[in-house]
Amino acid sequence: MSATSDGESIGNANAQGEKSATGYSWYVLFVLVIVYILNFIDRQIVSILAVDIKADLGLTDSEMGFLGGAAFAVFYALFGIPLGRLADNWNRVRLLSIGLALWSLMTALSGFARNQVELTLARMGVGVGEATASPTAYSLISDYFPKRQRATALAIYSSGLYLGGGVSLFIGAMIVQAWNEAYPTNAPLGLVGWQAAFLAVGIPGVLLALWVASLREPVRGAMDGVAAESSPTPFRAFAKDLSMIVPPFTIWGAWKRGPAAFLINIATGAAIAAFSWWMIKLTGNLPQWSAVGFGYYAVFSWASALRASDPATFKLIWGTPAFICTTLGYGLVSLAAYALSFWSAPYAEIILKLPKAELAFILGANGALSGFLGVIIGGRMADALRMKNPAGRILMIILGVVGPIIPIWIGYTTEDATLFYVMNFVAGMLGATALGAAAATTQDLVLPRMRGTATAAFFLGTTLVGLSFGPYMVGQISDLAGTMVDGKLVGDLRFGILSLIGVAPIALGLLIAAYRMVPTAERTLVERAREAGEPV
Repeated sequence: MSATSDGESIGNANAQGEKSATGYSWYVLFVLVIVYILNFIDRQIVSILAVDIKADLGLTDSEMGFLGGAAFAVFYALFGIPLGRLADNWNRVRLLSIGLALWSLMTALSGFARNQVELTLARMGVGVGEATASPTAYSLISDYFPKRQRATALAIYSSGLYLGGGVSLFIGAMIVQAWNEAYPTNAPLGLVGWQAAFLAVGIPGVLLALWVASLREPVRGAMDGVAAESSPTPFRAFAKDLSMIVPPFTIWGAWKRGPAAFLINIATGAAIAAFSWWMIKLTGNLPQWSAVGFGYYAVFSWASALRASDPATFKLIWGTPAFICTTLGYGLVSLAAYALSFWSAPYAEIILKLPKAELAFILGANGALSGFLGVIIGGRMADALRMKNPAGRILMIILGVVGPIIPIWIGYTTEDATLFYVMNFVAGMLGATALGAAAATTQDLVLPRMRGTATAAFFLGTTLVGLSFGPYMVGQISDLAGTMVDGKLVGDLRFGILSLIGVAPIALGLLIAAYRMVPTAERTLVERAREAGEPV
């Protein structure tokens, strides 16, 4: 059956009032879940391989933190916006298959990395490729499932996040152990265990991309009875989006808005570059601060372009302190979550001397279950609090800040493995309770047509604040607190992880401000949009 006929069959079902997913719809969902599992395996596997990579390439903890954070996060966040728009305007199946092939190939190429630069470039490619996954999958699911089944379908798809994140630790540990035992010397192509692990999880994704390419492209909106055509010039719109957010295209985009916009863009870029250079000189970490500077300049360029093209959306997002405080406050919650997710396995291996296979299995299961429970419980409690208080959801984000403090302190000061695992579970679950509340609050602060852009801004906060800085901050502080042994720097991971507690007061201050401002921001939403030119 062709894509058109498939869409027509859905449309006919709608016309007859039979809005129900077909067997083929569930088949597509099954394939997408597998893609999402692989997405998180490729993203998270670097955590369990960190100790081996660090030793083999002679890296410091801060350099490993960069590879686990900003090297991926900056490019994932920035390319997510234009690629998300491309998914709205072009063939989604084709885009997903290309993206899957790209990130899988870059994961496999990570296995041939001989130094930090090569591994960094590969991780950047993984970030760009993975930016295609959720926008295309969400859109496809919405056109294969009716509204009454859509939440279930999206929840099933989202399970891939927890399954992939948990499985990645176990798979990585098993491959490293098996490879090193099979080839203690004279390994094929001279590869060691961690390199073989990247190859083992990357190559299947290239083959899976062929399977994805065989899926049928549904008609947009047919399941809702309002069919919509794709853009006849999808790549022209894609190029425009690139000019808004991806350097150096942003310079051309600023020039098109006029000399003043061009000069402001150049001046801001120069200021960010100067700050990044200062931080490079201070920390000695060129990749981290180059990537962060690149990312924050891109966000400024995007916000400037949004202000010129859609002043009402700019006003309700970037011009609303309640939105900014909520996003940044949750961004700091995600900073701690991403840091623990990356460093817990290396910490257990180095400090507690736990076997890689054991800790990978337990921490993987821990992360999957604690994250799932935290998100579900937190979402339900946030909605209940919202019924009683317009700012009630902010209280759940605050729980995500203060709740993990004691478990982190106990878990990362004990020498008892069981207590470490239990506290890691509790900290992960309490931190995860904040996600639904934060996402829902940002959606409440904008008009319906602005929700896609608001989501993009929210996830920029979670990635460019949380993922870019969480793993790196722990690594950098570990290095600063470390000692030299036989001419090599040995970091203090325990001190690095415990330093995450110092982020809590900043996050708490931002969220208290949000708690005070959210009710007024919601109450004046339409009025402020109208003042910015929105016809409401």
